[in-house]
Order: sequence, then C-alpha cells, then structure tokens
Amino acid sequence: MSQQKYPEPSVGGLIFDRDDRIFLMKSHKWRDKYTVPGGHIELGETMEEALIREVKEETGFDIYDIEFLCIQEFIYSDEFWKKRHFIFFDYMCKTDSTEAQLNYEAEDYTWITLEDAFNLPLDSYTQHAVRECIKRKSN
Repeated sequence: MSQQKYPEPSVGGLIFDRDDRIFLMKSHKWRDKYTVPGGHIELGETMEEALIREVKEETGFDIYDIEFLCIQEFIYSDEFWKKRHFIFFDYMCKTDSTEAQLNYEAEDYTWITLEDAFNLPLDSYTQHAVRECIKRKSN
C-alpha cells in the first residue's frame, strides 16, 4: 500500500427509487456495515461524473436528478478497512432500477425508507448523510 500524501476526494450517493426508498449496500470494506455506493474522483472528472461512474460500477444503476447534500471529513477512521484520509462529497439522486448488479465491493443490498435505515448497522458517515437528507426533505 502506498503512503497517502493528501486527502482523497470521494463521492457517495443516497439513491432513491420511485417509492422514495434509499439503496444501501453491505460492504466488507466498511466492516460489514451498510453504506452508500461511491468512490474516488479521477483526474479530469467532475464530482457528478465520478458519482455517475461509481454508482454504475458498483450497482449497475443509471442515476439522475443529482443534488449535492453535504461534505464530510474522514480521517483515519477504524470503520474503514484501510487507514485513509478522505473528503466525502455526498449527493442525493434517483434511479428507475431496483435490481442491483453488485461488484466485488458489496455482498448484499436493500431498499429502505430513510427513517428505517437507522435499524440497520450503518457506518457513521452514512448515518450522517441520512440525517442530512431527512433534514433537507423536511424543509
């Protein structure tokens, strides 16, 4: 593993289906907790382009109605399988699909309401994004 020199900008998406449920996936990278799809922003890529690409790679979903949600700092958290420093740019978006085609980064997935998501073992960053989304939708 190369030594990290700078924080890595990353995107993540709370994806809503037509029934206003969110997609969460269980990932070994997050110690078998539920999280949102996402990943690194590549050189020359906008954050929205990265989100579209990462969601497609991890779930097979095409997304639309992309809306910025929040920024989170992730500094050497034990929740992740590697010692990393990330800056998360979280978004809300929609898909018309409900059957995910998971890649190697996830073992399982579910569609669940925002409120019921807290009944699952979520990583703290997903918990924060869900809380922010609930606040946004209640305004």
